[in-house]
Amino acid sequence: MAPDIPTLMMMVTVAAMVMAATLMAVAWGERSDGIKLWAGALCCLALAYVLFLLRGRIPDPVSILLGNGLASAATSLVLAAICRFQGRTLPWLAMLLPPLALVGLLWLFLDDFTTRVTLTALIMAGQSAWVFWALWERRSAYQGRGVRLVMAAMGLQTVVLLVRGTSSASRAMGAQNMLQADAIQILTFVSAFASLLVASLGFIFMHKERADEANRRLAALDELTGVANRRSIIAALDRDVSRAIRTREPLAVMMVDIDFFKHINDTHGHLAGDQVLRNVVDVIRHRIRAQDIVGRYGGEEFMVLLCDTTLQGARQLAEQLREAVQASFCPWNGERLAVTVSVGVFGGRLEPGDGWDQLIHAADQALYRAKQGGRNRVEIAPTLGRLAGHGRANGSPETLPSSLH
Repeated sequence: MAPDIPTLMMMVTVAAMVMAATLMAVAWGERSDGIKLWAGALCCLALAYVLFLLRGRIPDPVSILLGNGLASAATSLVLAAICRFQGRTLPWLAMLLPPLALVGLLWLFLDDFTTRVTLTALIMAGQSAWVFWALWERRSAYQGRGVRLVMAAMGLQTVVLLVRGTSSASRAMGAQNMLQADAIQILTFVSAFASLLVASLGFIFMHKERADEANRRLAALDELTGVANRRSIIAALDRDVSRAIRTREPLAVMMVDIDFFKHINDTHGHLAGDQVLRNVVDVIRHRIRAQDIVGRYGGEEFMVLLCDTTLQGARQLAEQLREAVQASFCPWNGERLAVTVSVGVFGGRLEPGDGWDQLIHAADQALYRAKQGGRNRVEIAPTLGRLAGHGRANGSPETLPSSLH
């Protein structure tokens, strides 16, 4: 028994309306990033199918022209939603031209069902392919499965519409009107129902995956400076210590502290202090390698991890950083604030049993000597001191790398 075409169309209509309401509820009062546009697309599609279902009960120009125009506009809004999600400028020409061209062509062939089906299917297949391409060309920016679901749905819709268009053009379709059942008609509306659900769920997943990634970044980064926060920089150090012991490569740690930072806050205000922190981070970032990591360890103290770096190499870099900060002068309210840093450095090969807390302790001790020696200087820790019972780690559990919790 063949499925009833009006029943399939009703399923698509109800599914589109329910999904549109769900998306509007999700986007209510939030930054939507295209969700409202996608919901608008579903509303257009639902209205288009209502007009299709009323074929024969309302004037044909209304059902044919307005119905197909709305269906094409729905795909244009899907493209707009994808572009908004990606942060692109909305492609107005690509959005407006297909629906307008389709309505104009259908008006010319209003009494030719076969030509109307061919034109509608091929134009909307091109629109679906455009949506697929908009996702495909930026696929490397997405790590989750949501984008794959949307691409799969739009790819399926493109193929089915191409089959429908070519079948109609070759006179292989058995149906002679919109509501008559045959294999191509059934395939069209079943795939429309499946594509609607899969694509809409995929778009929701894309937003969820983006939000999850943003939360992961917030959990790992210092909000003010944009570098790794205390927890993530220690986790990175813990990882690099294990790798350095295994590979027998040297590892270096620098503790960088801004001199007289409290005086800057007291004299110029905390916003000036924030600008100084960002300025120092910029100086550090521009002078370390891509594989090195900088993180904010404390209020005005930063840790820099230097993989495969000897003590001598780390000391040279520390001197370069110190000189660069001194020469940079942080701009603030028309002034140029003089800023200097003190740096403590440890570097060398590690042995089994050495821990991340020992490296921090050694670099901290060197930093303390730099402060005591007059500031704006670099001191090194020639050996890795042993902490009794790894007391630093045990005494401050919040500094433990996440892998140890």
